[in-house]
Amino acid sequence: MTATATLLKHHTTAEAYGIVDPMLPQTAVIQRIKHETLDTATYSLAFTDPAVAERYRFLPGQFNMLYLPGIGEVAISISSDPAQPKVLLHTIREAGNVTGAIARLKKGDLIGLRGPYGSAWPVDKAENNDLIFVSGGIGLAPLRSAIYHVINHRERYKQVTILAGARSPADLLYPDEYDVWRKHGIDVDVTVDRADDSWRGHVGVVPMMFYRLRPDPRQTVVFSCGPEIMMRFVIYEALARRIPKRCIYLSLERNMKCAVGFCGHCQYGPFFLCKEGPVLSFNRVEPFFSVEEF
Repeated sequence: MTATATLLKHHTTAEAYGIVDPMLPQTAVIQRIKHETLDTATYSLAFTDPAVAERYRFLPGQFNMLYLPGIGEVAISISSDPAQPKVLLHTIREAGNVTGAIARLKKGDLIGLRGPYGSAWPVDKAENNDLIFVSGGIGLAPLRSAIYHVINHRERYKQVTILAGARSPADLLYPDEYDVWRKHGIDVDVTVDRADDSWRGHVGVVPMMFYRLRPDPRQTVVFSCGPEIMMRFVIYEALARRIPKRCIYLSLERNMKCAVGFCGHCQYGPFFLCKEGPVLSFNRVEPFFSVEEF
């Protein structure tokens, strides 16, 4: 059993990573803030306790709970390289009270952090296959840790393609990394819903990018994250190309409060997305994914 598979057996709480109390936030300091778009920034966090930093590990696709005293907590995907667990990146869009308060923080400020939680992208199962990443908007953030993993182990994967979309060129995440990813033999295709005068790339919704692909359904795995309406059409396009339902993986978003399956806020059919999710294969969620606003 690989180290990743061993961790996956215990992914439902942070205890597997040496955190004694998964409900107790650890203190982290903001080392850097990089503004990605008008309402989105990437925060580089580091634990203030060296012992916590030493034992912390995460898997691609997992998330942390970020905590501000007197304001609340929010679940944020880890968007950094899992091979460098001491550098924790979280890309956060300002969309509510907690994320709005985080947006007002500065370098050197402290924040509470507990985790990691949730299931991971099945990077082990995808080995020796073609891999297609499909993202919309901020959905590229939960995929980025898996992209780094693939780069770190590029010889284990065949054709790798990233299809990334955003509302406009100004809303694209990590555009300065696309050429770096390409240098590692990854095809990166980018599209926007609305172009401006500077845009010379593709215009249209992300699922339309599948028209450019000729995937072999016998050896293709899809990882997708973005608005659920986008993922519905990604699923449609993947199934139209006979990619098996069990090989289509989605990262689903719901309101998470406790992150350990106690509160039930993130229940999705029989699943708690903080434990069994957020990453689930389509064959497991198909009966519920087809229900609008489930």
